[in-house]
Amino acid sequence: MSDEPEPTTEQDRSADSCVFCKIVEGAAEATRVYEDEHLLAFMDTNPVTPGHLLVVPKKHAAFLRYLPEPHGAGLFVVGQRLATALVDSGLRCEGVNFFLADGVAAGQEVFHVHLHVFPRFADDGFRLDANWNEASRSDLEDAAEKVRVGLSPEHRADAPDEE
Repeated sequence: MSDEPEPTTEQDRSADSCVFCKIVEGAAEATRVYEDEHLLAFMDTNPVTPGHLLVVPKKHAAFLRYLPEPHGAGLFVVGQRLATALVDSGLRCEGVNFFLADGVAAGQEVFHVHLHVFPRFADDGFRLDANWNEASRSDLEDAAEKVRVGLSPEHRADAPDEE
């Protein structure tokens, strides 16, 4: 029995015309930087800054919920390696951002999970405009409880310690 969730029609349909799947297969051009058994990293063709990379799982997953946890963790392991490489690359890099949009409301445009890793520097023009208002403790607790419900008991921060 597989640990992976069953793909849905939504998941299957998006795999058919996925540009990242075509890159993984070698059917579409990309400037590859990193590759292992499960992940591929290549240069973004519309970079925020020079050195902007994308890390993708080789197996199609339209959304994080379809991506096996070890592959999701792997995105960030590879991202960390790439961030170190960017800092040491000689490219202008005073910091590094990771960005992952999961779903239309989050700004996802290519429906294959991907992590953006890009160098940052003063006045690079990149902005995240948001309404960063402080929340009340009760609002934080209410939201946290709703999130905990979706976690398995052993991963809930409020789960009692077993002895």
